[in-house]
This record gives sequence, C-alpha cells and structure tokens, in this order.
Amino acid sequence: MKITGYRTQAVRMPRESGGPAGAAVANFVTLRLHTDAGFEGISYAGFFSTLMTAATKSALDAMCEQISGADPLMVEAITQRLLALAGGGTPGGRVVGSPAGTVTYCVSAIDVALWDIKAKAAGVPLYKLLGGYRDRVPVYASGHLWRDYDLKMLAGTGPKLVEQGYRAMKFRLGAEKTAAAELDRVRVLREAVGPDIDLMIDINQGWSVDQAIGIGRHLADYGIYWLEDPTQHEDYPGLARIAAALDTPIAAGEYHFGIPPFRHMLEQRSIDIVMADLMRAGGISGFMKAGHLAEAFNLPIVTHLAPEILIHPLAALSNGLTAEWMPWSTGMFKELPKLEHGELLLPDRPGLGLEFDEEALVRFAA
Repeated sequence: MKITGYRTQAVRMPRESGGPAGAAVANFVTLRLHTDAGFEGISYAGFFSTLMTAATKSALDAMCEQISGADPLMVEAITQRLLALAGGGTPGGRVVGSPAGTVTYCVSAIDVALWDIKAKAAGVPLYKLLGGYRDRVPVYASGHLWRDYDLKMLAGTGPKLVEQGYRAMKFRLGAEKTAAAELDRVRVLREAVGPDIDLMIDINQGWSVDQAIGIGRHLADYGIYWLEDPTQHEDYPGLARIAAALDTPIAAGEYHFGIPPFRHMLEQRSIDIVMADLMRAGGISGFMKAGHLAEAFNLPIVTHLAPEILIHPLAALSNGLTAEWMPWSTGMFKELPKLEHGELLLPDRPGLGLEFDEEALVRFAA
C-alpha cells in the first residue's frame, strides 16, 4: 500500500461556548491522505492563531508532498523523517531535540491520518489496534466556566452541565485580584453542583509559585480533583515545590512539545497527573509515548483538546484517566462519540470512526 495523494483545507470553526480572551473562532487545517488501496486517513492541524493558518496549511502541504509513495503503515519512519527534515536533524534522519511550533503541529496531523489508515486497513477501531484496554472513557466538561463568568454565571452553568450528563467539569481561576475572590469562585461552584461532582481547576500558568501554594492549600477543603498548570510550564522545580506542598494533585504537560519535557517533569516529581496535547506531543504516537512514560512513574495520563481523536489512545492505555470534552473541533465531524453516564463510548467503526461534515467544512472555510 502506498500514499498517492492528499487534500488540505483551512477552516475557521465558531466557538459557540466561548474561549480564552473571548476568542470567537478556532482555526484548523483539515487533512485527507489517500492510498492506492482505497483507504483514506483523516486528521487536522489546529488550535493555532488566525495569523498562522496560511503558514500551517503551506507547511502541511509541503510535508505531504514529501511522503508521496511511502507505505502509510510505516508510521514511525514517516513521522521521524518529517521531524528531521522540517525541524532539524542529522543527515541520517535522527531527530535532534524536539521541534516545536508549526513543524510538530503538521507532523502530528500526518501521524493521526496514518494511524487512521492503519486501523482501517486492519478493519478495527483505532483504540483496539493501539492496545484496547477499555471501550469507554470518563469525560469532563471543559468548554464552559471561563474566567469571565461571574459568580452567578458559575452557579447557573454548573448544574446545567450536570443535567447534560457530565459527572466532572473544569473551571478557571487566575484572574481575580485577591486570593479570597479566587476561593469564592471555588466555593460557589462546589455549592452549586454538590459534593459528588469532580471539579478541576485550570490556572493556565497564571500564578506564581507562592500564589499557587498559598491559595492551593485551601483547595483541599473543596475536594478539587486537580489543579492544572498553576505556574510557568517550564519551571520544573517550582512545580515540584507546589506538588510537594499541596494535597490537591497537580496536572500539567499540555504546553510541552515532544516527549523529553515529560521526562524532565516526571524525574523532578513536578506533577501528579500527566496531561498531553495531541498537536504538541506528536499525534497519536506521541500521546502513546507520553502515556507509557507516565506509566513507568506510576502516574495517570489525561487528554488536552481534540477529544474525538484522543479518546482512542486514552482508551488503549491502562493508566488513561479521563478525557477533556472541549467542543471546538467537534463541529467538523458528522457523528461524535456518545456521552453515557459521564463516559464517552468508543466508536466501533474501523479507524478513528470519524467522517468530516462536508457541509460544515464548506460553510466555515477560511
């Protein structure tokens, strides 16, 4: 089997549920890889700024040109070659370091499409090809409860998410002027949803180490499931100080490109829960590597964005904990995984089990 062609398209999907800094759209470049056996792998590069859309499409096109005629089942060989070509490597093709930015976003998209082809050729859902640990995964609502939600909005939105079937949800701190105001948000949401709903808190690197420890010491009173990215993501010693000081588990990793940063975090005991991003970690292959690395340290792994894709590697890992349901990318697809009792059911169709919604791609073409 050989790769015979490709098609890319830039799209700008509306963020109906809001987003950071009031962002109204999410930008993507969709990818279809064609083969001479009739299998098509689909994927996307995404979650970058509008400014980078054209550059990302151009880079993805250039990389796809490089793999024409290649065997799509040779996933590792293809992705490592592309990382070396586009991100810097030795003449022999070995990747030096971890290329970041657009290079990794595009290689990750190709990696996902290759895995889609591989599973379709095998005639099995991707999560089974990757390991097949379970056929459903816990999920938490993440597309709501932003920093610009006042206390009344928090109190009103939380119960609505529970009514929709979610047993866990994430909200944001880091924008209030005082520690008391930050903790008021925690108190209000906990009182609104009751004691049985898991609450995650995301700081998006907004606190200093001392702030995180000072405010974080009060979070145990509210049964917080995890505290995410409390400080600068490359401050491994600072994160380790926070993790050691708090009873609430620390989750981090979404900002890291490639696998080496996860090793540094884990070796320094900076986190309790590994979080990996599809585009930055290196696609399906990168997420699986991060998951196995976390397992070696007896820690769980969780997903960041791209839920319709990342539920597959999460369901394949014995230490997969929960998936983030962020709906920014889901509008590009016809049929999505079903939510049942706070869990997403894995599709039983071969590959990713996804199909692009052609009408939506035309409507939101960039």
